[in-house]
Amino acid sequence: MASYVLYHTDGCHLCEQAEQVLLSVLGNKNTLQLTDIMTDEQLLARFQLSIPVFESKTGQLLYWPFDAQTVHEFLAQE
Repeated sequence: MASYVLYHTDGCHLCEQAEQVLLSVLGNKNTLQLTDIMTDEQLLARFQLSIPVFESKTGQLLYWPFDAQTVHEFLAQE
């Protein structure tokens, strides 16, 4: 089961960039769950203006823009 979540939507080039950054840090695609906000009205209302958003195991959120170093620092706070 995935440990982390990336809130995104199809066709979002920033979301694609964020996914690549996260995969370069996490190293295992199985640890990242991609959740399309268009499939849930609550997620759409919550994140429509801020995707991509990365959620940690503890529920903390990291908003775009971020790079590999920022993700490493964010994960170190878990």
